[in-house]
Amino acid sequence: MRSAVSRALLALRGLRTRLVVAFVLVAVVSALSTGALAFREARTGVLQQSQDAVIRQFRDSVDALAPAIPAEPDQAAMDSLVIQVARAHQSQRWQVLATYGERRAGSAPENAFERLTPELLGSVRDQAAAVFQRVSTDDGPVLVVGLPVAYRAAENQSLTLSGLVMYLVVLQDTEQAYVQAMITAIKDAALWAVVLAVVLALFAARGVLRPVRALRRATRRMAEGHLDVRLAVNGSDELADLSRSFNDTAAALERSVTELRRLEAQARRFVADVSHELRTPLAAMSSVTDVLDEGAGRLDPETATAVGLISEETVRLARLVEDLMEVSRFDAGAARLNLDEIDLAESVRRTLVSRGWLAEVDTRLPAPGALRARVDPRRLDVVVANLVGNALRHGAPPVVLSLSAVGGRSAGGAWAVIEVRDAGPGIPEAALPHIFERFYKADTSRTRSESSGLGLAITAENVRLHGGRITARNADGGGSVLTVELPLRRDSAAGTADAGDRAGSAGSVSSADSVGSADSAAFGSEDVR
Repeated sequence: MRSAVSRALLALRGLRTRLVVAFVLVAVVSALSTGALAFREARTGVLQQSQDAVIRQFRDSVDALAPAIPAEPDQAAMDSLVIQVARAHQSQRWQVLATYGERRAGSAPENAFERLTPELLGSVRDQAAAVFQRVSTDDGPVLVVGLPVAYRAAENQSLTLSGLVMYLVVLQDTEQAYVQAMITAIKDAALWAVVLAVVLALFAARGVLRPVRALRRATRRMAEGHLDVRLAVNGSDELADLSRSFNDTAAALERSVTELRRLEAQARRFVADVSHELRTPLAAMSSVTDVLDEGAGRLDPETATAVGLISEETVRLARLVEDLMEVSRFDAGAARLNLDEIDLAESVRRTLVSRGWLAEVDTRLPAPGALRARVDPRRLDVVVANLVGNALRHGAPPVVLSLSAVGGRSAGGAWAVIEVRDAGPGIPEAALPHIFERFYKADTSRTRSESSGLGLAITAENVRLHGGRITARNADGGGSVLTVELPLRRDSAAGTADAGDRAGSAGSVSSADSVGSADSAAFGSEDVR
């Protein structure tokens, strides 16, 4: 459910959605703006034309009948005038009213005078011209016209108001129907504009997103290691320029990575070849130093000191060569696991006993046989020896080694946890992310140390080869804590996969196991503090 919601949210925030929304917004704003302007102009034109026609007809009718009305019309004359004007425009349903002082006459009911607003009445009294006003009623919009009747005593004299005022009340339902039709037409046009905008936006988004999707697929393939991927360049727009830039970048990256891989392969081959070539002379030198060590008691002190120094450095060089050989196997992918189901507590105890560390380390191990797993015994020995040797060399007592199992098979599998803790000064915070790197030493002032600088790096490689994890941290109370987590694989769970491991390692036993002696397993404890 959450993944579906997440995908929906990503789709809503996608480029396609934004393009469609932008097109729709532009279309809606344009349609509404254009429709509003067109509606305003059309409505004004319709009402103005209707108003002018009504006023003109009303004035013509009053001008034609007014001369027959006395200067001071009585009620009968006013009623006659109103009725004649109303009959002349009976089809238009005019309501004609007239006032003269306190007298009133009308062709409509008495309440028609209620539609004459004070503003209209005041304007008619003040000027000798037709005055109009639109009034909204329950029946719809109404046009109210006030026309004062004036006369001219002589040809050159100005108009004089007679006091008689004619009023016209006409319902503008026809005009309202025209206006409503315009509103409906504008709504339909806006709706079709939005639909068209959505269609155009989808086409535009498709055209824009096609090269973007191609670029996304290409970058994913490049991230997976396919550096030969290229994009098809079509056209000369910005997206085509982007595709060309991607192709140029991919080509440059492919050349650089190819060169780096070539140099890395040469470096690995060089290390492997040098390490292999050094083993034969080192074996001869070791034999000679063994003979010299046996006869060191018969030599003079200076010669005996020199012989001891040569013997010590030869051992160091031999360990370094073995470390480099092991690293070259990891780099070449030739390292294999020789899995066997063993008692982990017994294996850890045997590692400590073989190196004489059992009395120096406080062990917290489960009962014999309580924790068994399929691991490579030789590589587990290397892991434990390097962790404990590092703690003894650079930490401070007490050094505590604990072994336990966490998790369960129902929760994704159980793990064996090996934790080595010391009470030393700890590891500098700046060094923590780097202590499993090759030849890394936290104290740069110590250019030489007993270790080769590869012990923890080899330990980490062995842990990863088992599918486990290794971490380092400083304890709250002081000292460092190195933790190794290994998956607990048993015969019943391993199945054919372990058989494949045994088959795959058969051809590399001679090389992978060449450093499997008890003495060489403790080599190279990392000098990290």
